[in-house]
Amino acid sequence: MSTLLTCSKLMPQGRGLARVLVQRASTLTLDWDTRQKSRFDATDSQGRLLGVFLPRGSVVRGGDVLVAEDGSLVRVQAAPQAVLRITACAEHGSAFDLTRAAYHLGNRHVPIELQPDHLKIEPDHVLADMLRAMHMTVVAVSEAFEPESGAYGDHGGHGAHGDHGESSHGGHDHNHGHHHAL
Repeated sequence: MSTLLTCSKLMPQGRGLARVLVQRASTLTLDWDTRQKSRFDATDSQGRLLGVFLPRGSVVRGGDVLVAEDGSLVRVQAAPQAVLRITACAEHGSAFDLTRAAYHLGNRHVPIELQPDHLKIEPDHVLADMLRAMHMTVVAVSEAFEPESGAYGDHGGHGAHGDHGESSHGGHDHNHGHHHAL
């Protein structure tokens, strides 16, 4: 029976580590549901049982590096999973149509991955029908999913998407116009 190796430190995108160390690290492939939890057990590519204990609200992104209690490094990979890939209709769509679709999805507080030429969301037939009615092309695929953190997340600079900390709205009601004093 293998012992549980605790990982309680996260290095976003392996910043501060030599690239060769990150490349030599064992890997841990996780889906989005697991990566948005701050505590979970998993098995790395070397067969080691890991107990991940991060500060509450932590989100693990593909490319992040976990540091185990023995000093070893574990590079996280985003697992391919079922998602809907949304693009503007090829015949008569435009970039504005994609922006409009992102607006409507965001208005529903749906986790969404934004890319220059497409969007990704978790499978939802009601949203897929809405998007198709907006003349979007919606295709079910299996790909890594890295949704945005939201306007209230930590913006500490995690790649091109900010830090992707969990959204923290301070518990206030969202049935308003989002007018916040600065």
